[in-house]
Amino acid sequence: MTGGEPPPFLVVGHVVRPHGIKGEVFVWPLTDYPGSHFAIGARHLLADEGDGAEPTDPREHEIESVRRHAKGFLARFAGVGDRDAAEALRGRYLLRPFAAIDELDEGEIFYHELVGAQVVTADGSPLGSVREVFPLASSELLEVVGPRGDFILPLHRRFVRFDRERRRLVADPPKGVLP
Repeated sequence: MTGGEPPPFLVVGHVVRPHGIKGEVFVWPLTDYPGSHFAIGARHLLADEGDGAEPTDPREHEIESVRRHAKGFLARFAGVGDRDAAEALRGRYLLRPFAAIDELDEGEIFYHELVGAQVVTADGSPLGSVREVFPLASSELLEVVGPRGDFILPLHRRFVRFDRERRRLVADPPKGVLP
């Protein structure tokens, strides 16, 4: 993936473990829009841990039943009718084609748009480019690699504005953040 182009698939969930004996699995959502991805009829591809967002199984897995449970979902996929079949899904990631992903609300950004994006100061001075995005509970942090050194930049609307058309971040962080 280069230049912020969308990947073919996005990871939307992680199958944590089987639940019960009738083929249900507990799914941890990895999306801000779980309602459209964890609904009856939603189809997913599977990826193994460490394979990123590349399917390792060409078959689609359709959700046959789903309900909220704790901070995730209990889902049963078509053709998965017992605990042994559900156990085979343990640890797998659920992928959806990028075309099936919900449109973002105003001000939201996909991580793939950030990686490689240029970072400049409010006056246009170059600071570097984003190497990595670290999602944390309270906010995201960006690892920026640049001519003045590497640094961590909080992705917060008070300090950073994303210019999607130019694919760059305009930063005005608090003192002590920049190298």
